[in-house]
Amino acid sequence: MAFYSEELIEEIRSSNDIVDVVSQYVTLKKSGRNYFGLCPFHREKSPSFSVSADKQIFHCFGCGAGGNVIHFISKIEGLDFKDALETLAERAGITLPSGSSYQDDKKQELKKKVYEINDITANFYHENLYKTTAKEAQNYVKKRKLDNKTLKAFLIGYSNPKYTELYDFLKKQGFTDEQILASSLVIKTEKGDFVDRFRGRFMIPIQDVRGKVIAFGGRVIDEFRPRELNSPDAKYVNSPENIVYTKGRHLFGLNVAKRYDTSRLLIVEGYMDAISLYQRGITNVVASLGTALTENQGRLLRKSSNQIILGYDSDGAGQAAIVRGLDILTNMGCDVRILQMEGAKDPDEYIIKYGSGRFSKLMDEAISLVEYKVKILKGNMQINSSNDKIKFLTEIAKILVPIDSKIELEIYIDKISNEYKISKEAIYAQVNKMKYGNLNPEKTLLKEPIRKQNKDIANSELAKRENMIIALLLNEGVAVFEKIKNSIKPEDFKLEQNKKIMKKMYEEFEKGKSNIEDISGLLEDDEPAIGQATAIMALDYEVTDLDKCIEDILYIYNKEKLTHKKEEIIKRLNERDLPIDEAKSLEIELKNIILKLAKKKLEG
Repeated sequence: MAFYSEELIEEIRSSNDIVDVVSQYVTLKKSGRNYFGLCPFHREKSPSFSVSADKQIFHCFGCGAGGNVIHFISKIEGLDFKDALETLAERAGITLPSGSSYQDDKKQELKKKVYEINDITANFYHENLYKTTAKEAQNYVKKRKLDNKTLKAFLIGYSNPKYTELYDFLKKQGFTDEQILASSLVIKTEKGDFVDRFRGRFMIPIQDVRGKVIAFGGRVIDEFRPRELNSPDAKYVNSPENIVYTKGRHLFGLNVAKRYDTSRLLIVEGYMDAISLYQRGITNVVASLGTALTENQGRLLRKSSNQIILGYDSDGAGQAAIVRGLDILTNMGCDVRILQMEGAKDPDEYIIKYGSGRFSKLMDEAISLVEYKVKILKGNMQINSSNDKIKFLTEIAKILVPIDSKIELEIYIDKISNEYKISKEAIYAQVNKMKYGNLNPEKTLLKEPIRKQNKDIANSELAKRENMIIALLLNEGVAVFEKIKNSIKPEDFKLEQNKKIMKKMYEEFEKGKSNIEDISGLLEDDEPAIGQATAIMALDYEVTDLDKCIEDILYIYNKEKLTHKKEEIIKRLNERDLPIDEAKSLEIELKNIILKLAKKKLEG
């Protein structure tokens, strides 16, 4: 396993959406945030096999199997880690280094260097923005009303108009021409000269979900000079796809949005839209790096959020993008909503014109896929005559037939009836006619999964507490670790699998990691520990007050330690051959412990 770099393993794992992979072997049905089906690893009649799109794990509540997408392929295909990784790498179109291939090793080394170049360049441009030579860019920042927090969050910078400033800087850092050209930040002319791609531009680094800089976008500051599309003087110039950047695999701003609440995400067309909205308090926003949403971007959205709101421009291209985005996201089982803007052509213009409060209300009122389809249908049809109304009713029924939830169906029928003056009975009759004519009568609804727990520990307060601590560390990261590390140690845990998980997490936090996205991957081939970790991750721990929860946990642990120490002292004091000096010392210690316990009891 150590043969491949952590970076490469993570790239393969993140490039294979677990819901898509598992769906090739198991029939899954969405229930709430997760997907359920019959476990492929043991015989069962009721589905207890759960797949989490946002956490990218699977877990069976029946047999305890669990892990990430690599563990799943390894287990279901009977492969070792290396073979499972190769299978997934091939599926994602990623070339693995063979160890004996000079070309493979060279490619991996080149990728590493390009990441370094991108990171150095982003900081180079960012520092440029604050220099006296960037007055034009600083005026543009003021015009857009971008504050320092926003500039730092997105590492926004400025490229000077000089032709070789960045190239000269990177050469001084020790990078070769091959490495610099591979980054696409510098172009080699027909004469053999090296020229910076971005000159005199407002620079926006494009980062992947992990925060790695993978590309750049450069926007002109002088908007009044005439330009040709795609020329060096075009309004926007973007990095072309290269060894580390494939446009359709990423979403601009997702690394920033994930620092906040992403239970719903707004997706817009351009990165300036996303930046402008963030500046005005809309933090759950990403951009699709172009109007055409791809399946890979759809998977990223599904992994990151419960609800996706499409906020594309109101022009023809934007509306066409909505239709494409709807098809992709709905086929993936996402809850999709569509932003309805009036009085502005795009979200950036709207929020500047009407303010963040009104824009937030607009997001709250974003319409569902069904409502959007009915609205488009109405716009394309005339319903003046009886024949038109019958045709309209038939088309509405086609939209409503796929809805399984009776409550949801009732809400939509009630709304359509009131808005379009069609009787509810008529809509119900047409839906039922189509529904029962088209559906398989043997189709049955998925039942709620039976969540079987290990009987020894299911009702144990100890197990619940240990599981809660692990869940807090996984969800909140180093913030929780810093608060508990001095009071709670991995060896304090009683359940063996939890002790292994805690030990591994503490090791990672002590290395400087701020969060642990894939604990199952760190546990290697320890199936019992992996199963326990995914069981903890699969459950929801409702914590409304994090600080109070941590305070309560620390109180219990400290109380237990004092109680244990008290019992040890009493046992020692009962020994006949105890020296007098030690006995006196122990009696003083015992008295202090009793006072501390009494104080804790009173405080409790």
